[in-house]
Amino acid sequence: MDFAGLANWRNLNQERIVLAIAVLMFIVASVTLPGFFTSQNIVTIVRSVSVLGILALGMAVVIIGRGIDLASVAIMAMSVAWYLQLLGNGTPDLYAFVMVVAAVIAIGLINGFLVAYAEVPAIFVTLASGSFVFGFVRSQIITADAVAVPPGHWVAELGANQFLSIPIEVFIFAGLSFLTFLFLRFTKWGRYVYYAGDNPVAARNAGMPVRPMQVMRYVISALFSFLAGLLTASSLQSINTRVVNSTLLYDIVLVAVIGGIGLSGGKGSVRNVLFGAALIGIMLNAMTIIDIPLIYQNLIKSTILLAAIIFDGVINPRDEQTAQQGDI
Repeated sequence: MDFAGLANWRNLNQERIVLAIAVLMFIVASVTLPGFFTSQNIVTIVRSVSVLGILALGMAVVIIGRGIDLASVAIMAMSVAWYLQLLGNGTPDLYAFVMVVAAVIAIGLINGFLVAYAEVPAIFVTLASGSFVFGFVRSQIITADAVAVPPGHWVAELGANQFLSIPIEVFIFAGLSFLTFLFLRFTKWGRYVYYAGDNPVAARNAGMPVRPMQVMRYVISALFSFLAGLLTASSLQSINTRVVNSTLLYDIVLVAVIGGIGLSGGKGSVRNVLFGAALIGIMLNAMTIIDIPLIYQNLIKSTILLAAIIFDGVINPRDEQTAQQGDI
C-alpha cells in the first residue's frame, strides 16, 4: 500500500483544494478566454479581489468568533455616500471624515451590544441594522442613488495611484491582511476570538471577556466596510447606494465559506480569505468575459454558496450551544 500517497490525500484540506481550483481556473481561462491574460484584465481582477477581500476580512473576524454581519455592505455604501455628500455640501474634510467614522463605529457598537448583551441572534440584528442604515441615509441624508467624488479630492487621487503598475488597493488589502493575521495569531484578544468562537461558555467560565470581544468584532467589521467603500469610490469616482441590493453580500459570505472559514465558529484564518477571494475573483471575471447573463451568474454563485454551506455543515457540525443561540 502507498502510505505516502494516503498521507498526501489526508493533507488535502479545503483551503488547499480551493487554491488548486483557483490556479487551475486561472490557467484554463488564460488559455481559452481571449482578453483574460492581459495586464488590463489582471489589474481588474486584483482590484475587485482587493475590495471583496477587505470586506471578507471583516466578515471572517466576526464568523470566527461565532457571528455574522449582514450589515457590512449597507455600512460600506451608505457611510461613504454620506461622506461624499458632506464634502459636496462644503463641509470641511476632517470634520466630515471624523463624523462619518464616528457613526460607523457607533453602528458597530450597537450591533455588537445587541448581539453580546441583549443576546439577539446576530443574523437578525445585522439584517435589521443594515436595512435601517440604508433606509435612513437614503431617505434623510443623501439626495441621489449615486454620489460622485469631488474632483481633486484625496479619494479621487487614491484610485489613480499605482506602485510598480499595481493599484494601491492591492497594497492596502495586503497590509490589512497582514495586520489581521498578526491580530488573530499573535495577540491575546485575537486568540480569544478563536476560543470564544469554539466554545463561548467555556471561554466565559475561563474569565475571557467574551461579550466585549463580540462588540469589538462588529466594530472591526464596520471599519473594514467603510475602508472598502472608500476604495470602491476611489476606483469608480463615485459610490452607488444600489449596491446594497446587489449580490455583493452573498459574494462576501461565499469568499469566507468557500475559503474554509467555519460557520460554526472557532475555525479559519486570513489565508482562507485570500484563497477564497482569489477563486471567486477569477470565477466572476471569467463569467463576465464569457458574457454569461447576470441571472445565471447569480444562479451559479448561489449554487456554489449552498454547496459550500452544506459542506461546511458536514465537516464543522453545529453544536448544541450554537443551535441554542440561533447564530449562523
